[in-house]
Amino acid sequence: MLKAAILDDEIRGSKLLAQKLAVFESELHVVGVFNEPVPAAEAITGLGIDVLFLDVEMPVLNGFQFLERLGSFDFEVIFTTAYDSYTLEALRLSAVDYLLKPIDEEELQTAFTRLKKRVNEKASYKTVKAEKKSNNRLALPTAEGVYIVDKANIIRVEAMSNYSVFLLTEAKKIVVSKTLKEFEPVLNDAQFMRINRSVIVNLDFAVKYRKGDGGTLELSDGSEIEVSPQKKEALLAWLF
Repeated sequence: MLKAAILDDEIRGSKLLAQKLAVFESELHVVGVFNEPVPAAEAITGLGIDVLFLDVEMPVLNGFQFLERLGSFDFEVIFTTAYDSYTLEALRLSAVDYLLKPIDEEELQTAFTRLKKRVNEKASYKTVKAEKKSNNRLALPTAEGVYIVDKANIIRVEAMSNYSVFLLTEAKKIVVSKTLKEFEPVLNDAQFMRINRSVIVNLDFAVKYRKGDGGTLELSDGSEIEVSPQKKEALLAWLF
């Protein structure tokens, strides 16, 4: 059973959408209806929802500002608005759909079908990732001995002359007497990418991309890595 929430500053609009969603009651349950974005921002993250039906034009915070205020979220978004001028922003957020009011029932059905596909794909990805992680380890020979590390704990690998420095979670560092080029075939999992000549990053730790010629990528440990212009397109394709 999918769980949904509605955020729309118009009470009548939120009630009408809830009524239309009742047709999916065997597959979707509306667990929260909100008419003010600020209280919703405090409550929504604790509901464990799969999708948020989100209005765009609202007082205090519009829909995009609301999502920015949350900072991070793992639910899908379906925008519901009377305006068609925000389509590009919705695409950038990888929204499931963008429904114009008054919401057509056939378009709502299409959006729901897309939602189920997106949620199923996400669940499959998590399952595969968990299975890979169970035996996805890497041996790192050093002067002291051999360290066995989970690839999932590698934040980035930096070149240092003929050595490679592995920077791991919990601020651990391991220096290995092999070049970065030697580790590229080993770090061939989908989440690893060499974004410039000197650094391979684990994109699972990416938190922000800043625009530029090649741009810069910020990781969860606070590091900011320059992206070579040649790698920019591949990186953006992975992120979006």
